[in-house]
Amino acid sequence: MASRKILDACGGAAVCSIGHSDPRVAKALSEQLMTVSYMHSGVFANDAAEELAHKLCKSAGMERAVFYSGGTEAIDCSLKLARQYHIERGQPERVNFIGRFRSYHGNSLSALALGHHPSRRAPYEAILPKNYHHVSPAYAYRYQRKEESTEEYVARLADELENKILELGPQTVAAFYAEPIVGATTGCVPAPVGYLSAMKAVCHKYDILFCLDEIMSGIGRSGKMHAWQWDEGAQPDLQIVGKGLGGGYAPISSVLISSRVVEAFQRGSGAFNNGHTYQSHVIGCRAALEILRIFEADGLIARCQTSGEALEKLLREKILPHPNVGDIRGRGLFQGIELVADKNNKACLPLDFPAADLLTAECLRRGLSIYPGVKGTVDGVRGDHVLLAPAYTISEDELDIAVDTLLEALNAIMKAV
Repeated sequence: MASRKILDACGGAAVCSIGHSDPRVAKALSEQLMTVSYMHSGVFANDAAEELAHKLCKSAGMERAVFYSGGTEAIDCSLKLARQYHIERGQPERVNFIGRFRSYHGNSLSALALGHHPSRRAPYEAILPKNYHHVSPAYAYRYQRKEESTEEYVARLADELENKILELGPQTVAAFYAEPIVGATTGCVPAPVGYLSAMKAVCHKYDILFCLDEIMSGIGRSGKMHAWQWDEGAQPDLQIVGKGLGGGYAPISSVLISSRVVEAFQRGSGAFNNGHTYQSHVIGCRAALEILRIFEADGLIARCQTSGEALEKLLREKILPHPNVGDIRGRGLFQGIELVADKNNKACLPLDFPAADLLTAECLRRGLSIYPGVKGTVDGVRGDHVLLAPAYTISEDELDIAVDTLLEALNAIMKAV
Protein backbone atom coordinates (compact mmCIF):
# COMPACT_ATOMS: atom_id res chain seq x y z
CA MET A 1 0.00 0.00 0.00
CA ALA A 2 1.38 3.40 -0.96
CA SER A 3 1.97 5.79 1.92
CA ARG A 4 0.65 9.33 2.00
CA LYS A 5 1.13 12.32 4.25
CA ILE A 6 -1.60 13.28 6.71
CA LEU A 7 -1.47 16.49 8.73
CA ASP A 8 -2.55 15.62 12.26
CA ALA A 9 -4.65 18.60 13.39
CA CYS A 10 -6.27 16.86 16.35
CA GLY A 11 -3.49 14.92 18.06
CA GLY A 12 -5.58 11.77 17.83
CA ALA A 13 -7.95 12.84 20.61
CA ALA A 14 -6.12 15.96 21.84
CA VAL A 15 -3.30 13.68 23.00
CA CYS A 16 -0.15 14.48 21.00
CA SER A 17 1.11 17.53 22.86
CA ILE A 18 4.73 17.54 21.63
CA GLY A 19 4.12 15.87 18.29
CA HIS A 20 5.14 12.45 17.05
CA SER A 21 8.45 10.58 17.33
CA ASP A 22 10.44 13.02 19.44
CA PRO A 23 13.86 11.35 19.90
CA ARG A 24 14.28 12.82 23.39
CA VAL A 25 11.30 10.84 24.67
CA ALA A 26 12.45 7.70 22.88
CA LYS A 27 15.88 8.04 24.50
CA ALA A 28 14.42 8.61 27.97
CA LEU A 29 12.13 5.58 27.70
CA SER A 30 14.93 3.41 26.37
CA GLU A 31 17.09 4.38 29.33
CA GLN A 32 14.24 3.66 31.72
CA LEU A 33 13.54 0.25 30.19
CA MET A 34 17.19 -0.65 30.61
CA THR A 35 17.01 0.33 34.30
CA VAL A 36 13.69 -0.94 35.61
CA SER A 37 10.40 -1.36 33.75
CA TYR A 38 7.95 -2.13 36.57
CA MET A 39 7.64 -1.99 40.32
CA HIS A 40 4.49 -2.24 42.42
CA SER A 41 3.60 1.16 43.85
CA GLY A 42 2.14 -0.46 46.95
CA VAL A 43 5.65 -1.55 47.91
CA PHE A 44 8.13 0.70 46.07
CA ALA A 45 8.34 4.30 44.96
CA ASN A 46 10.14 5.26 41.77
CA ASP A 47 12.18 8.35 40.98
CA ALA A 48 10.18 9.30 37.87
CA ALA A 49 6.87 9.31 39.76
CA GLU A 50 8.33 11.29 42.64
CA GLU A 51 9.83 13.96 40.37
CA LEU A 52 6.72 14.13 38.19
CA ALA A 53 4.47 14.56 41.22
CA HIS A 54 6.67 17.40 42.48
CA LYS A 55 6.59 19.22 39.12
CA LEU A 56 2.85 18.85 38.60
CA CYS A 57 1.91 19.84 42.14
CA LYS A 58 4.17 22.89 42.01
CA SER A 59 2.64 23.99 38.70
CA ALA A 60 -0.91 23.80 40.11
CA GLY A 61 -0.37 24.75 43.75
CA MET A 62 -1.48 21.27 44.82
CA GLU A 63 -0.19 18.97 47.56
CA ARG A 64 -0.15 15.41 46.21
CA ALA A 65 -0.49 13.51 42.92
CA VAL A 66 -1.46 9.94 42.07
CA PHE A 67 -0.89 8.41 38.64
CA TYR A 68 -3.01 6.02 36.59
CA SER A 69 -3.17 4.70 33.04
CA GLY A 70 -5.93 6.85 31.52
CA GLY A 71 -8.55 9.50 32.13
CA THR A 72 -11.35 7.13 33.09
CA GLU A 73 -9.21 5.49 35.80
CA ALA A 74 -8.28 8.90 37.15
CA ILE A 75 -11.91 10.04 37.27
CA ASP A 76 -12.87 6.89 39.19
CA CYS A 77 -9.99 7.51 41.57
CA SER A 78 -11.10 11.10 42.14
CA LEU A 79 -14.66 9.98 42.93
CA LYS A 80 -13.28 7.58 45.54
CA LEU A 81 -11.05 10.31 46.94
CA ALA A 82 -14.02 12.67 47.27
CA ARG A 83 -16.09 10.00 48.97
CA GLN A 84 -13.35 8.95 51.40
CA TYR A 85 -12.54 12.60 52.16
CA HIS A 86 -16.00 13.02 53.68
CA ILE A 87 -15.80 9.68 55.49
CA GLU A 88 -12.49 10.77 57.03
CA ARG A 89 -14.28 13.87 58.31
CA GLY A 90 -17.13 11.90 59.83
CA GLN A 91 -19.71 12.68 57.12
CA PRO A 92 -20.51 9.31 55.46
CA GLU A 93 -23.94 10.59 54.40
CA ARG A 94 -22.32 12.57 51.54
CA VAL A 95 -23.02 10.16 48.69
CA ASN A 96 -24.30 12.43 45.88
CA PHE A 97 -22.24 13.85 43.03
CA ILE A 98 -23.22 16.67 40.68
CA GLY A 99 -22.00 16.95 37.10
CA ARG A 100 -23.31 18.84 34.10
CA PHE A 101 -25.46 17.96 31.11
CA ARG A 102 -23.49 17.64 27.84
CA SER A 103 -20.34 16.60 29.71
CA TYR A 104 -18.07 13.59 29.34
CA HIS A 105 -15.75 12.28 32.02
CA GLY A 106 -14.84 8.79 30.86
CA ASN A 107 -16.19 5.39 29.94
CA SER A 108 -16.56 3.37 33.16
CA LEU A 109 -20.04 3.10 34.67
CA SER A 110 -19.32 5.71 37.33
CA ALA A 111 -17.70 8.08 34.83
CA LEU A 112 -20.60 7.70 32.40
CA ALA A 113 -23.00 8.43 35.26
CA LEU A 114 -21.06 11.52 36.29
CA GLY A 115 -20.97 12.81 32.73
CA HIS A 116 -23.99 13.18 30.52
CA HIS A 117 -23.12 11.96 27.04
CA PRO A 118 -26.48 10.42 26.00
CA SER A 119 -25.34 8.18 23.17
CA ARG A 120 -22.48 6.69 25.18
CA ARG A 121 -24.70 6.21 28.24
CA ALA A 122 -27.65 4.73 26.36
CA PRO A 123 -26.79 1.00 26.47
CA TYR A 124 -25.97 1.19 30.18
CA GLU A 125 -28.66 3.50 31.58
CA ALA A 126 -30.34 0.65 33.46
CA ILE A 127 -27.19 -0.18 35.40
CA LEU A 128 -25.71 3.29 35.98
CA PRO A 129 -25.50 4.32 39.65
CA LYS A 130 -28.33 6.66 40.66
CA ASN A 131 -26.49 9.05 42.97
CA TYR A 132 -25.21 11.21 40.10
CA HIS A 133 -27.12 14.40 39.26
CA HIS A 134 -26.72 17.15 36.69
CA VAL A 135 -27.10 20.87 36.15
CA SER A 136 -26.93 22.99 32.99
CA PRO A 137 -23.74 23.33 30.96
CA ALA A 138 -21.96 26.69 30.72
CA TYR A 139 -22.64 26.96 26.98
CA ALA A 140 -23.14 30.62 26.20
CA TYR A 141 -23.63 30.30 22.41
CA ARG A 142 -26.74 28.19 22.94
CA TYR A 143 -28.05 29.00 26.40
CA GLN A 144 -27.11 32.53 27.40
CA ARG A 145 -30.24 34.66 27.00
CA LYS A 146 -30.12 37.63 24.66
CA GLU A 147 -30.83 40.07 27.47
CA GLU A 148 -28.27 38.54 29.85
CA SER A 149 -24.78 39.88 30.48
CA THR A 150 -22.02 37.35 31.12
CA GLU A 151 -22.22 38.19 34.83
CA GLU A 152 -25.97 37.55 34.89
CA TYR A 153 -25.58 34.27 33.01
CA VAL A 154 -22.91 33.08 35.45
CA ALA A 155 -25.08 34.10 38.40
CA ARG A 156 -28.01 32.12 36.99
CA LEU A 157 -25.86 29.01 36.62
CA ALA A 158 -24.49 29.43 40.14
CA ASP A 159 -28.04 29.75 41.48
CA GLU A 160 -29.00 26.58 39.63
CA LEU A 161 -26.14 24.66 41.25
CA GLU A 162 -27.08 25.97 44.68
CA ASN A 163 -30.73 25.01 44.14
CA LYS A 164 -29.70 21.49 43.11
CA ILE A 165 -27.58 21.20 46.27
CA LEU A 166 -30.49 22.36 48.41
CA GLU A 167 -32.84 19.96 46.62
CA LEU A 168 -30.56 17.00 47.34
CA GLY A 169 -29.70 18.22 50.83
CA PRO A 170 -26.31 19.94 51.30
CA GLN A 171 -25.25 17.33 53.85
CA THR A 172 -25.61 14.58 51.18
CA VAL A 173 -23.48 16.12 48.40
CA ALA A 174 -19.84 15.09 48.08
CA ALA A 175 -18.54 16.95 45.01
CA PHE A 176 -19.28 18.95 41.87
CA TYR A 177 -17.42 18.25 38.60
CA ALA A 178 -16.89 20.43 35.54
CA GLU A 179 -14.61 20.69 32.51
CA PRO A 180 -13.06 24.20 32.29
CA ILE A 181 -13.23 23.80 28.51
CA VAL A 182 -15.70 21.13 27.44
CA GLY A 183 -14.17 18.80 24.87
CA ALA A 184 -15.85 15.89 23.17
CA THR A 185 -19.52 16.60 23.86
CA THR A 186 -19.87 20.23 22.79
CA GLY A 187 -16.59 21.06 21.08
CA CYS A 188 -14.19 23.27 23.04
CA VAL A 189 -16.75 25.40 24.89
CA PRO A 190 -14.81 27.49 27.44
CA ALA A 191 -16.32 28.48 30.76
CA PRO A 192 -17.64 32.07 30.73
CA VAL A 193 -15.52 34.62 32.58
CA GLY A 194 -16.01 34.17 36.33
CA TYR A 195 -17.97 30.91 36.03
CA LEU A 196 -15.46 28.58 37.66
CA SER A 197 -14.86 30.89 40.60
CA ALA A 198 -18.61 31.31 41.09
CA MET A 199 -19.23 27.55 41.11
CA LYS A 200 -16.34 27.01 43.50
CA ALA A 201 -17.83 29.58 45.90
CA VAL A 202 -21.16 27.73 45.90
CA CYS A 203 -19.42 24.41 46.54
CA HIS A 204 -17.34 25.69 49.42
CA LYS A 205 -20.36 27.38 50.96
CA TYR A 206 -21.73 23.87 51.59
CA ASP A 207 -18.39 22.11 52.21
CA ILE A 208 -18.59 20.33 48.84
CA LEU A 209 -15.45 19.49 46.88
CA PHE A 210 -14.88 21.47 43.69
CA CYS A 211 -13.38 19.15 41.04
CA LEU A 212 -12.13 19.99 37.57
CA ASP A 213 -11.66 17.55 34.71
CA GLU A 214 -8.79 18.78 32.52
CA ILE A 215 -8.10 15.46 30.84
CA MET A 216 -8.60 17.00 27.41
CA SER A 217 -8.08 20.72 27.98
CA GLY A 218 -5.16 20.71 30.42
CA ILE A 219 -1.36 20.31 30.45
CA GLY A 220 -0.71 23.38 28.32
CA ARG A 221 -3.34 22.93 25.60
CA SER A 222 -5.27 26.09 26.53
CA GLY A 223 -2.13 28.23 26.48
CA LYS A 224 -1.60 27.90 30.24
CA MET A 225 -0.32 24.84 32.04
CA HIS A 226 -3.76 24.30 33.58
CA ALA A 227 -6.96 25.53 31.94
CA TRP A 228 -8.44 26.74 35.25
CA GLN A 229 -5.54 29.21 35.52
CA TRP A 230 -7.40 31.51 33.14
CA ASP A 231 -9.57 32.11 36.24
CA GLU A 232 -7.09 32.46 39.09
CA GLY A 233 -9.77 32.09 41.75
CA ALA A 234 -10.74 28.67 40.44
CA GLN A 235 -8.04 26.40 41.89
CA PRO A 236 -9.84 23.08 42.47
CA ASP A 237 -9.84 20.68 45.39
CA LEU A 238 -9.23 17.80 42.96
CA GLN A 239 -7.94 18.12 39.41
CA ILE A 240 -7.79 15.35 36.82
CA VAL A 241 -5.30 15.45 33.93
CA GLY A 242 -4.26 13.02 31.20
CA LYS A 243 -3.96 12.84 27.40
CA GLY A 244 -1.30 15.50 26.72
CA LEU A 245 0.55 14.54 29.90
CA GLY A 246 1.79 11.37 28.20
CA GLY A 247 1.59 12.87 24.73
CA GLY A 248 0.73 9.50 23.22
CA TYR A 249 4.14 8.04 24.14
CA ALA A 250 2.83 6.11 27.13
CA PRO A 251 -0.52 5.80 28.93
CA ILE A 252 -0.71 8.05 31.98
CA SER A 253 -3.19 10.22 33.86
CA SER A 254 -3.16 11.90 37.23
CA VAL A 255 -5.31 13.23 40.02
CA LEU A 256 -3.84 16.31 41.69
CA ILE A 257 -4.95 16.70 45.28
CA SER A 258 -5.21 19.94 47.26
CA SER A 259 -3.86 20.47 50.76
CA ARG A 260 -7.45 20.69 52.02
CA VAL A 261 -8.10 17.09 50.98
CA VAL A 262 -4.68 15.80 52.04
CA GLU A 263 -5.04 17.25 55.54
CA ALA A 264 -8.33 15.42 56.07
CA PHE A 265 -6.61 12.11 55.28
CA GLN A 266 -3.66 12.97 57.50
CA ARG A 267 -5.97 13.70 60.43
CA GLY A 268 -7.91 10.51 59.71
CA SER A 269 -6.80 7.09 58.50
CA GLY A 270 -3.67 8.37 56.76
CA ALA A 271 -4.22 6.27 53.64
CA PHE A 272 -6.27 6.35 50.45
CA ASN A 273 -8.16 3.07 50.08
CA ASN A 274 -7.45 2.48 46.38
CA GLY A 275 -4.89 0.84 44.11
CA HIS A 276 -4.19 -0.43 40.59
CA THR A 277 -1.57 -2.80 39.21
CA TYR A 278 -0.17 -0.12 36.92
CA GLN A 279 -0.58 2.81 39.31
CA SER A 280 2.43 5.17 39.07
CA HIS A 281 3.90 3.00 36.31
CA VAL A 282 7.50 4.04 35.84
CA ILE A 283 7.32 4.12 32.01
CA GLY A 284 4.29 6.41 31.93
CA CYS A 285 5.80 8.66 34.59
CA ARG A 286 9.15 8.82 32.80
CA ALA A 287 7.44 9.72 29.51
CA ALA A 288 5.42 12.48 31.19
CA LEU A 289 8.48 13.80 32.99
CA GLU A 290 10.40 14.04 29.73
CA ILE A 291 7.45 15.77 28.06
CA LEU A 292 7.33 18.40 30.81
CA ARG A 293 11.07 18.95 30.35
CA ILE A 294 10.50 19.43 26.62
CA PHE A 295 7.72 21.93 27.40
CA GLU A 296 10.24 23.98 29.36
CA ALA A 297 13.18 23.56 26.98
CA ASP A 298 11.18 24.46 23.87
CA GLY A 299 8.80 27.01 25.41
CA LEU A 300 5.85 25.00 24.16
CA ILE A 301 3.12 26.33 26.45
CA ALA A 302 3.80 29.93 25.40
CA ARG A 303 4.02 28.72 21.82
CA CYS A 304 0.69 26.94 22.26
CA GLN A 305 -0.94 30.20 23.32
CA THR A 306 0.56 32.13 20.39
CA SER A 307 -0.28 29.42 17.87
CA GLY A 308 -3.75 29.13 19.37
CA GLU A 309 -4.36 32.82 18.80
CA ALA A 310 -3.18 32.42 15.21
CA LEU A 311 -5.43 29.40 14.68
CA GLU A 312 -8.46 31.16 16.12
CA LYS A 313 -7.80 34.17 13.87
CA LEU A 314 -7.61 31.94 10.79
CA LEU A 315 -10.79 30.10 11.75
CA ARG A 316 -12.68 33.35 12.31
CA GLU A 317 -11.45 34.84 9.04
CA LYS A 318 -11.89 31.79 6.79
CA ILE A 319 -14.32 29.36 8.43
CA LEU A 320 -16.77 31.46 10.46
CA PRO A 321 -18.18 33.30 7.39
CA HIS A 322 -19.37 29.98 5.97
CA PRO A 323 -23.19 29.84 6.02
CA ASN A 324 -23.13 26.49 7.85
CA VAL A 325 -20.76 27.54 10.64
CA GLY A 326 -22.49 28.94 13.70
CA ASP A 327 -19.67 29.37 16.18
CA ILE A 328 -15.90 29.22 16.65
CA ARG A 329 -14.77 28.81 20.26
CA GLY A 330 -11.97 27.50 22.44
CA ARG A 331 -8.64 28.48 23.95
CA GLY A 332 -5.11 27.89 22.73
CA LEU A 333 -4.74 24.91 20.42
CA PHE A 334 -8.15 23.61 21.41
CA GLN A 335 -10.68 25.07 18.98
CA GLY A 336 -14.20 23.92 18.12
CA ILE A 337 -16.41 24.59 15.10
CA GLU A 338 -20.18 24.23 15.53
CA LEU A 339 -22.03 23.37 12.32
CA VAL A 340 -25.57 24.61 11.69
CA ALA A 341 -28.24 24.63 9.01
CA ASP A 342 -28.83 28.38 9.38
CA LYS A 343 -26.39 30.62 11.22
CA ASN A 344 -28.97 33.40 11.61
CA ASN A 345 -31.28 31.37 13.85
CA LYS A 346 -28.74 28.68 14.91
CA ALA A 347 -30.97 25.93 13.51
CA CYS A 348 -29.39 22.48 13.75
CA LEU A 349 -28.57 20.35 10.73
CA PRO A 350 -30.95 17.44 9.98
CA LEU A 351 -30.67 14.41 12.25
CA ASP A 352 -30.11 12.14 9.25
CA PHE A 353 -27.16 14.23 8.01
CA PRO A 354 -23.99 13.11 9.92
CA ALA A 355 -22.16 16.37 9.31
CA ALA A 356 -19.22 15.85 11.67
CA ASP A 357 -18.47 12.36 10.38
CA LEU A 358 -18.79 13.44 6.76
CA LEU A 359 -16.53 16.45 7.32
CA THR A 360 -13.93 14.34 9.13
CA ALA A 361 -13.91 11.76 6.35
CA GLU A 362 -13.64 14.43 3.64
CA CYS A 363 -10.78 16.13 5.49
CA LEU A 364 -8.96 12.80 5.81
CA ARG A 365 -9.43 12.15 2.09
CA ARG A 366 -7.68 15.48 1.51
CA GLY A 367 -4.84 14.70 3.94
CA LEU A 368 -6.06 16.33 7.16
CA SER A 369 -7.04 14.62 10.42
CA ILE A 370 -9.62 16.41 12.61
CA TYR A 371 -11.74 15.21 15.56
CA PRO A 372 -15.49 14.67 15.03
CA GLY A 373 -18.08 15.26 17.70
CA VAL A 374 -20.85 12.72 18.18
CA LYS A 375 -24.27 14.02 17.06
CA GLY A 376 -25.97 15.74 20.01
CA THR A 377 -23.87 18.85 20.61
CA VAL A 378 -26.85 21.04 21.53
CA ASP A 379 -29.17 18.86 23.59
CA GLY A 380 -27.81 15.33 23.44
CA VAL A 381 -29.71 14.57 20.23
CA ARG A 382 -29.34 17.52 17.84
CA GLY A 383 -26.24 19.46 16.91
CA ASP A 384 -22.87 18.89 15.22
CA HIS A 385 -19.31 20.00 15.81
CA VAL A 386 -15.72 19.15 14.99
CA LEU A 387 -12.63 20.21 16.88
CA LEU A 388 -8.97 20.94 16.22
CA ALA A 389 -6.30 20.11 18.79
CA PRO A 390 -2.95 19.83 17.04
CA ALA A 391 0.44 19.32 18.67
CA TYR A 392 1.93 22.42 20.27
CA THR A 393 4.76 22.17 17.73
CA ILE A 394 2.53 22.87 14.72
CA SER A 395 3.95 25.52 12.38
CA GLU A 396 2.26 28.60 10.93
CA ASP A 397 2.36 27.05 7.46
CA GLU A 398 0.71 23.89 8.79
CA LEU A 399 -2.03 25.95 10.45
CA ASP A 400 -2.70 27.62 7.09
CA ILE A 401 -2.86 24.26 5.34
CA ALA A 402 -5.17 22.83 8.00
CA VAL A 403 -7.67 25.68 7.83
CA ASP A 404 -7.63 25.88 4.01
CA THR A 405 -8.18 22.12 3.76
CA LEU A 406 -10.97 22.29 6.32
CA LEU A 407 -12.72 24.98 4.30
CA GLU A 408 -12.42 22.98 1.07
CA ALA A 409 -13.85 19.90 2.79
CA LEU A 410 -16.64 21.92 4.39
CA ASN A 411 -17.65 23.36 1.02
CA ALA A 412 -17.65 19.87 -0.48
CA ILE A 413 -19.89 18.18 2.09
CA MET A 414 -22.33 21.05 2.53
CA LYS A 415 -23.40 20.89 -1.11
CA ALA A 416 -25.79 18.17 0.09
CA VAL A 417 -27.60 20.52 2.49
